[in-house]
Amino acid sequence: MKKTVLTGSALVMALALSACGSSGGGSSSKTQTLTVLAASSLTETFTDLQKTFEQQHKGVKVTMVFDSSATLEQQAAQQAPGDILATADKKTMDQAKTDKGISGDATEFATNTMVLAIPAANPAKLTSFAGIQAKGIDFLTCVPTAPCGSAAAALLKTNGITHAPASQEVDVKSVLQKIESGEADAGMVYVTDVTAAGAKVSSLPVPHSSDSPNTYWIAATAGTKQAKLSQEFIALLEGREGQGVLSKAGFGKP
Repeated sequence: MKKTVLTGSALVMALALSACGSSGGGSSSKTQTLTVLAASSLTETFTDLQKTFEQQHKGVKVTMVFDSSATLEQQAAQQAPGDILATADKKTMDQAKTDKGISGDATEFATNTMVLAIPAANPAKLTSFAGIQAKGIDFLTCVPTAPCGSAAAALLKTNGITHAPASQEVDVKSVLQKIESGEADAGMVYVTDVTAAGAKVSSLPVPHSSDSPNTYWIAATAGTKQAKLSQEFIALLEGREGQGVLSKAGFGKP
């Protein structure tokens, strides 16, 4: 099946295409679409599971929408197109429940810890997390409203880092991209992002990051048109195959 991966900004177009595909009556097409709203740190793993799910469900096209958890929560609450919501923290998922953006209870499916990503060449010669406190070091975090941003802020405080980040990016993939391109000396991302980047970056441990790892949660949205398929995708994620994909990428057990 042809895979479709979208960012949050493409949701309007996705809705239009979906409407066009379903306007011809029940007999015009047997193709079903399942739209998954997922935190950007899940890009690689959910893209793998997208392929697996489509292979197991002939006639089903899975559309992935990756963005900041906070942005996706707002979209779910506003009944934007989407059948499943997966966030990188419990706080955002709790907000989705308060806003009536999800149906039923969410379940935890993985954990993740933060590290300090640095360009492969390490031009700033950083050897420890404490090094970002030095004058002239440009490091990045996510915006405070994103799970990666709130986690970074807590770890900076715990480790006594008072040097402010040079920039706060919309999501963890934006931080990683700037580290890969050498636009900053370092950035706080998840261990899974460094794993996915391969030789493009290296990393340094962040003290106390494992004390309170980020937890990942998933639920069907309140506006889903594919309740059965949503539960089947969640079952794949929580099952042996899905957990194997997550573990290989560096995620921890829930």
